Amino acid sequence: MSACRTPPVPDVFDPRRYAAGVPHDDYRLLRDRHPVAWQEEPEVLGWPAGPGFWAVTRHADVVRVLKDAAAFSSHLGATQIRDPDPEDLPFIRRMMLNQDPPGHGRLRRLVSRAFTPGRVERFAAVARSRARALLAAASEAARETDGTVDLVAAVTDEYALLNLADLLGVPEGDRRLLLHWTQRVIGYQDPDEAGRPVLDETGRPVNPRSPALLRDMFAYAGELAAHKRRHPADDVLTTLAHDAELDHHELEMFFFLLTVAGNDTVRSAAPGGLLALTEHPEAYERLRSGQVEVRSAVEELLRWHPPVLTFRRTAVRDVELAGRRIRAGDKVVVFHASANRDERAFPHPDRLDPGRAPNPHVSFGDGPHVCLGAHFARLQLRLLHEEVLRVLPAPRLAGPAGRLVSNFINGIKSLPVQVL
Repeated sequence: MSACRTPPVPDVFDPRRYAAGVPHDDYRLLRDRHPVAWQEEPEVLGWPAGPGFWAVTRHADVVRVLKDAAAFSSHLGATQIRDPDPEDLPFIRRMMLNQDPPGHGRLRRLVSRAFTPGRVERFAAVARSRARALLAAASEAARETDGTVDLVAAVTDEYALLNLADLLGVPEGDRRLLLHWTQRVIGYQDPDEAGRPVLDETGRPVNPRSPALLRDMFAYAGELAAHKRRHPADDVLTTLAHDAELDHHELEMFFFLLTVAGNDTVRSAAPGGLLALTEHPEAYERLRSGQVEVRSAVEELLRWHPPVLTFRRTAVRDVELAGRRIRAGDKVVVFHASANRDERAFPHPDRLDPGRAPNPHVSFGDGPHVCLGAHFARLQLRLLHEEVLRVLPAPRLAGPAGRLVSNFINGIKSLPVQVL
């Protein structure tokens, strides 16, 4: 009789794996056998190798890391798995996302003045009208073909982009720039999204978050802020441009953060939720019949398909987590999609239950860095799903969803659906 062996640690780093779907079986193995597991970080897709990191996959451990900024820093090495170039790190640390308390709290309070629930709610009527118009156009396009439409290209990309542009106050003629910048920063691991990477003089790809590749975005942010000072309006950038406590570097970084994170959260969550509902027609029917509220379903769809797969922290000091000794300076990466399927936190986690309560998912993070735009994202998702339920009696998948090559964003690039 052979001795029982602990199964090997699966690789959940390689971004190419996620193009085939989130590796939930491997996540389960990690949670059960290796809840804090060392991951190698080899060269992938031309991006250089890194030193490796600890993958944290259980819900309780993920929450602990996200809440304990004193032990797990966003500032030391920023929040992406890949280490930034050392010369870029001071620049990247200016962003609120890459700061720790108390500096992080100051910036969060400043931007919260602009990102108020009242202002967000005023966009509700516009967002609902936009969802309705996009769905009507998609249905009309489907009638002219075989009844099939790509809901990403026809609905969700435009919906997320135009809502964000309204909230920020970006002029209509400039709105495609937001999508261009988002794809460049978020989709840099995916050749279809980013194209050929920009190389430095040594032939290495340039980090899309480096000053060199953000220069055009920052120049635009400065020009738009100057315009808002001369022509104020009821939008977020007007408020930020008139805030005397913000210097121009901080305003540029806020524009970057809101443009990329504000766009891609909904851009990823919306088609992910629609994909889940087409794969679970019984859940869709419960929603259409009114058995379950859409607000509750939005939370479950976020649990099922979190827009962000991972976030990185750096250990400030030696610390123990799930029995593993983590050394000061080690990279620690939380896996949101794994935490959201943890049997220790969710009964029957592999069942899509639109009425699930409680639902302590971590799709918008936790602790001091919980998503600042979560309220706006939830509002957009609720309105979109309400309109989908109203106009699409029984949407069905017409082919596999196209997924982003990324170990960071749980992106859906295409979603062919039979709508007629």
